[in-house]
Amino acid sequence: MQDQILPLRLGVNVDHVATIRQARGTNYPSPLTAALISQAAGADSVTVHLREDRRHIQEHDVMDLRSSLSIPLNLEVSAAEEMVALACGYRPQACCLVPERREELTTEGGLDVLGQQERITAAVKALSQVGTQVSLFVEPDLAILDAVRATGAHAVEIHTGRYADAENATERARILESIGTFAMQAHAVGLKVHAGHGLTVENTGPIARIPEIQELNIGHALIADAILMGLAASVARMKNLMVHTRLSSANPVSANGGSARSYSAI
Repeated sequence: MQDQILPLRLGVNVDHVATIRQARGTNYPSPLTAALISQAAGADSVTVHLREDRRHIQEHDVMDLRSSLSIPLNLEVSAAEEMVALACGYRPQACCLVPERREELTTEGGLDVLGQQERITAAVKALSQVGTQVSLFVEPDLAILDAVRATGAHAVEIHTGRYADAENATERARILESIGTFAMQAHAVGLKVHAGHGLTVENTGPIARIPEIQELNIGHALIADAILMGLAASVARMKNLMVHTRLSSANPVSANGGSARSYSAI
């Protein structure tokens, strides 16, 4: 009898929609709109990282997403007490505890579960008490598996950044093997298994083939592809607006033969 094949869910991270917004201090583009588009396109969940420095996602984004989505919101936060308290207040369906350093461009590795087990355990307990499923963002290191289970976390999210950044095929194959082994062992001890970071359409296939992984959280590559793949439609829409407006607002001649101009909004 064949083992049952677990479904594979896609969580879309919309952080970098907010990055573009914050770069100019505007109210667009909207992470909520991006999340709703992703939801309509087949996303199974939406992920955002509320960082301590609020470099992209803001608190109002989390509230808007929590109240508007019909698919689960997965909120990433550090295990810092004040961030966990905020997350408990939002009561997202899922929360992933991640390491965080102010100077990093993006999350650089997995949680130090062995070194911060007491703090992480307290965070997992607090979030679980408000009905949130908690995952820990970790390296595929079997040495931490017992510590992860001891925290009471419901899931692990395997950091795939080192796999994505591997310098050659040999190194990538070695890291992929470690991810597969860790996923198998984590699943065997009752943990749900997710993965993410640095995944693109070019490198996701081998990760998607690991049968124990149930969810992939992908953001940067999707937003980057959207800028290029969606740019033609955006430019065409703007040009169409310009041409249509110019043609439909041809200046009528006034009674005295002059031009009766109007620049009012349409």
